[in-house]
Amino acid sequence: MSLPEAVADCETVSASVGDRADHVATIELSRPDARNALDAQLRAELETAMLAVEETDVRAVVLTGDPDANAFVAGADVTELRERDSLEQREASERPRVYERVADCPVPVIARINGHALGGGCELIQACDIRIAHEDAKIGQPEINLGLIPGGGGTQRLPRLVGEGQAMKLILSGELIDATEAADIGLVEEVHGDDAFDDRVYELAGSIAAKSPVSLRFAKKSVKAASRMDLESGIEYEAELFAQLFATEDKNEGIDAFFEDREPEWTGR
Repeated sequence: MSLPEAVADCETVSASVGDRADHVATIELSRPDARNALDAQLRAELETAMLAVEETDVRAVVLTGDPDANAFVAGADVTELRERDSLEQREASERPRVYERVADCPVPVIARINGHALGGGCELIQACDIRIAHEDAKIGQPEINLGLIPGGGGTQRLPRLVGEGQAMKLILSGELIDATEAADIGLVEEVHGDDAFDDRVYELAGSIAAKSPVSLRFAKKSVKAASRMDLESGIEYEAELFAQLFATEDKNEGIDAFFEDREPEWTGR
């Protein structure tokens, strides 16, 4: 089943593949009346989409928000939060959640931050592998203003991206920052205006998707391990993954193509 077919019955998520670059999927979040706030339905349907990616030949995912929402994701659905008690929230927080589905997706995920990414939206971009923001985007963790803390991984992923001090500043103050400051502290990798935003997102996604599918998966696994292992264990893990690639057809094809001065024809095996 193709990715668009897998989400055909979804009301808040849509997907396309190959529209802007070969083997690149675009997954769009769409609750425009609620500025794409993450309610239970949107979270469940995004999980469906991320799981479906694993069953396709997609090599890179662009995750973005419906332009009519004027936001990437404006946060969690506050109405849902108000109605839950502690036991209900513990159940809602059982892993894997949508954040883990995105972070653990075997193919690279690029956040196309086309508007505000606040609260759960900020945590969602942290779960992505690469973040490219529009210059008008605002980003932050304002949960403290509701008497809460980030609950989708923000207190753990954010310090790993920007350092403890910057993470403390954002989480404890609840302040929002613009895309330029987000880039300065390492929360996003690039910022672009209208003239270059989409071109750059899909240029990068297409460049990634043109690589060997198996080496992309191994590279992502190895980099992700860096924040989960000590240095010596991580280096050993990298060496093991590197050695495993020597059993693949893609390794031989890549080297043969290099010597023959041609583009490789990857099989993903």
